[in-house]
Amino acid sequence: MTEKEQAQGIKTLFLPKEEMLEIQRKGKKITIGIPSDFPKVEYRVPLTPEAVELLVSYGHEIYLEINAGKSSSYSDQEYRKAGAVIVEKKEEVFQCDIILRVSPFDKEEIDMLKGHQTLISNLQINAHCQETIKKLMAKKVTTIAYEYLASDNNYLPVVRLMSQISGATSITLASEYLSKSRDGKGVLLGGVTGISPTELVILGSKTAAEFAARAALGLGATVKIFDDDMFRLRLLEEKLGQRVFTSVLYPNVLKKALRSADVVLGALSFNSKPTFRVSEEMVKEMKNGSVIIDLNVSQGGCFETSKCTDLKNPSYEKHGIIHYCVPNVPSIVARTASIALSNILAPIIISIGEIGGIQHYIKSSKGFRKGIYIYNGILTNHDIGDKLNLPAKDIDLLLAVF
Repeated sequence: MTEKEQAQGIKTLFLPKEEMLEIQRKGKKITIGIPSDFPKVEYRVPLTPEAVELLVSYGHEIYLEINAGKSSSYSDQEYRKAGAVIVEKKEEVFQCDIILRVSPFDKEEIDMLKGHQTLISNLQINAHCQETIKKLMAKKVTTIAYEYLASDNNYLPVVRLMSQISGATSITLASEYLSKSRDGKGVLLGGVTGISPTELVILGSKTAAEFAARAALGLGATVKIFDDDMFRLRLLEEKLGQRVFTSVLYPNVLKKALRSADVVLGALSFNSKPTFRVSEEMVKEMKNGSVIIDLNVSQGGCFETSKCTDLKNPSYEKHGIIHYCVPNVPSIVARTASIALSNILAPIIISIGEIGGIQHYIKSSKGFRKGIYIYNGILTNHDIGDKLNLPAKDIDLLLAVF
C-alpha cells in the first residue's frame, strides 16, 4: 500500500458516520412518484413512511400526492417527517423517474406522463384494452407488473404475500356475509357442539387456498378442496397437517359439494385465465343464501356468474346466492397489505439506485425482467399480446439492442 493510499484510509477511518454513509451510497439518485389510488377504490399504498425514510437516506426523492396514504392510516405529516415531498397536483407526481402505485394506469393518467419513465403497479389484465397498452407504448415507458415480478429463483413475492392476505381475509368476509349484519342467513362460520359445521368449498390449492383453509379449519368448518393437480392437492394436505376432503375437478363430485356448501371460494392459480369455471346452472343448484367469493375475478373469474365489483359496492345477489367479487381483497386490510408491499419494493428501489439505474438493474436481475410487460415502448408480454391482438417481442432479445 502506498503512502497516499494509507493516508486516504486513515482519513476515511476518522470521517463522521454520516459522511461514510454518503461515500458508500454513490449510486444513481432517483425521483419516485406515488399518486393517490383512492379515486380507484384502492386503499393500499406502495411505500410506508418507514420505507420512504430509508429511501431518502439513500439520496432518493419521493413525491407523494396529498392523502395518498390516508386510507392505509398513514398521514401526510408522517410522510413529510420521513422526508417525502407532498404535492397537491397529480400531474407533478407523474413527472418522476419511477412511478409506484397499486392500481393499473388509465388513459387520462397515461396522458399525464412525460414519457421514457418506469411504471410499477398491478397489471390486472382485464382492466386494460388495446388503447391503453398502445398509449403506454407510445410514451416509450417501461412498465412492471406486480403479478409477474419474481425473485431470481422464480419466487413471486408480491403474488404470494397478497395471496396469503386474500386467503385469510376471505374467511373473515365469508363469516360476515353469512351473518345477519350483511343480511345473510344468520349462520356461524365454524362449528359448535350439537350443530353441524358450516361447509367451505375451495377451488384451487395454492397459497390463497392454503391460508383460507387454515383459517376455516381453525374455526371448525368442514373444508373441501378441488383442483386439477393431484400433486398440489397432496402438497397442500401436508402443509395443513391434517386430512381434509380433496378431489380433482370431477363435475358430479363438485356438483354434490356445491349443493351442500355454505361458502364457495374461487382461488385458482393467478397470472392466467382460470381453466375451469363453475357454470351458472351449478350456481343455481346451490343453497339459498350461500356465499361465493371469487378471488380470480380480475382474470375472468372462477364462476360464470362472476362480475367485477369494488369496495364501495362489493357484493350482489344472483339466483339467491351472495357474490363477493372484489379484485383487490387485500385492500380491506390496507395497512397490513401496504407494509407487505413496501417490504418488497423498498429493497428493489435501493438496488436500482446502487447499480446505476433501471436499465442496469433490468439487465442484472432475471426475476425483475419477468415483471416487465412493456420495455422502452415495446410490448414484451405474450399473454397481453394474444389477448389484445398486439405483437410482442422477447425481452432478452431486446436487451441485446438497448
